[in-house]
Amino acid sequence: MAGAQDARYSTTPSSSQWMSLSPGLGSPYTMIGTPLSEEWCMELLRLIQECGNHVAASNMPNANIRLEHISCLATANGSPIQRIAAYVIEAFAERMLKTKLPGLYNAFNSTKISLVSEENVALRLFYNVCPFIKVAYLVTNQAIIEAMEGEKRVHIIDLYSFEPEQWIDLLHTFKARPEGPPCLKITGIHDQRVVLEQMAVRLMAEASKLEIPFHFIPIVSKLENVDAESFCVNAGEAIAISSAFQLHSLLAFEEEVPRRISPVASKRPLRKFIDEVSPGFTSPSSILSTSFSPKMKNFLCFLGRLSPKVMVIAEQEANHNGFSLTERVKEALDFYAPLFDCLDSIRSITPMERQIIEKMIFGEEIKNIIACEGVERKERHEKLEKWILRLEQVGFGWVKLSYYNILHARKYLQNYGNDGYNIKEEEDGYVVFCWHRCPLFSISAWQFGRQK
Repeated sequence: MAGAQDARYSTTPSSSQWMSLSPGLGSPYTMIGTPLSEEWCMELLRLIQECGNHVAASNMPNANIRLEHISCLATANGSPIQRIAAYVIEAFAERMLKTKLPGLYNAFNSTKISLVSEENVALRLFYNVCPFIKVAYLVTNQAIIEAMEGEKRVHIIDLYSFEPEQWIDLLHTFKARPEGPPCLKITGIHDQRVVLEQMAVRLMAEASKLEIPFHFIPIVSKLENVDAESFCVNAGEAIAISSAFQLHSLLAFEEEVPRRISPVASKRPLRKFIDEVSPGFTSPSSILSTSFSPKMKNFLCFLGRLSPKVMVIAEQEANHNGFSLTERVKEALDFYAPLFDCLDSIRSITPMERQIIEKMIFGEEIKNIIACEGVERKERHEKLEKWILRLEQVGFGWVKLSYYNILHARKYLQNYGNDGYNIKEEEDGYVVFCWHRCPLFSISAWQFGRQK
């Protein structure tokens, strides 16, 4: 099964162009609602590349022509590449309106309401049907348990408190410790008060049932606006920090900084496919940052001053923080195609539920990556190789995830009933969650002042 998947992502494309395709392929205008052939999938990728180039160059007439062509092939109900294309062209259109017709853009969005409840429903759906977040929580909890062995007072700082099940599982694991559970405090950060209130009710009820001394401190704030004084860390507490897919938002800043070139090369199958289809794209996979936003640096330094016994970081294993639009378009295709394909394999969700996840989570991320710039662009995902440089600069050293931890995660994925999910273990002690051979999310453990 994995071999077949990889072949689909790495097929050598035809050299045919839009106007010189064999008549036997048919017109794209007659193909709506039917699966695209391999040739048309590759043509769709080429059109996205060309459109991205024209949008980046602010060439509205040519970009508009490409958008018309792509819209005849793209659909939110088609194959993974068709569905991604639908969200990419929406992002192109939004960017064009923002940059060329800001008045029109503002008029269209003047009454737009962000339905937070819909976003929460989508995130909960994704959590329930796909194991990536659950496995990240599983690995995080085990790393915390191992680091807190023998500790009497434990304080966990959760940089994005959304799913109470993570900490309910931890409460049960602490209860089973031979030395008994510690006094546990969790500081939870989220920008919606209702989410934290629901979290507090669930956790306090479970802790009371298990007879574990427990305290929950809610911080209602976006991560970038958190006041360091709100953490209420007391002497004698053993600190653990959990960061699930949030740190990258702190990379947003007004002025880009110079970067140096590194010979690091990517090995992703879909990247190979897109490289072959779109050789004109410049890949950012070899670009490493030598500096980072003051907000990020200050925040990491603050976390370091807390001297955590462990900090576990889960992040998207992607390069969505490149300078140029064409780079980010290519990387978005590279990263989201396996995710959309993964959702196709899940039999427990309806097409409507799948579309909710793709539109409210992945579609919004794609839109932010492509349509936004400056501090407005929050989805600045970067690969672990860059996080290693960044964390080491402020004094963190990585902690190798234990054999038992990784074995436990592997068994969980095996029991999930889909052989497409797998974990790649790196010799440096971190893991990467993959769909077949396509890396999607990394998880690593850190300790302040630890030497490699």
